Amino acid sequence: MFKIYTYKVLDMLQIERSAGAVIFTLNGEPEYLILQYGSGHWDFPRGNIEKNEKEIEAAKREIFEETGIEELEFIFGFKEKVKFFYRKKGRNIRKEVIYFLARSNTKDVKLSFEHKNFKWLPLERALETLTFETSREVLRKAHRYLANLGIIKEREDKKGDINKS
Repeated sequence: MFKIYTYKVLDMLQIERSAGAVIFTLNGEPEYLILQYGSGHWDFPRGNIEKNEKEIEAAKREIFEETGIEELEFIFGFKEKVKFFYRKKGRNIRKEVIYFLARSNTKDVKLSFEHKNFKWLPLERALETLTFETSREVLRKAHRYLANLGIIKEREDKKGDINKS
């Protein structure tokens, strides 16, 4: 009986895999691109990985489809995985999203029909705007990664603490 129940639960659970990126520009302080999805939440550009498509290829394709940004410099070594569950058409979906880190030399965005708005924001404002804690954690890790590579510099904040930006 337990095996049948387990089989039915697994049968009802659909798995989706997506890929995207934390995209930033550097004109002094880094700014991060976040998109407002049709349902209202704010997150990074991402989308489903197609059959026989590599994660990085899916990320590049989805970023272009959702933002019109084609030329990106991917930062080697950064790859974060986020997992969560949601419901779609009455079915339980386990979603796995792979995030890369990429630099854009343009802030020109051409939104797809899937999105309502976009913003380029410095770290603190991006953290305040992102809807999900998992996305905020990915952004914190991406920001620290850039600082550790020396791509962004340390600075002193108003409290005298050292921040990387």
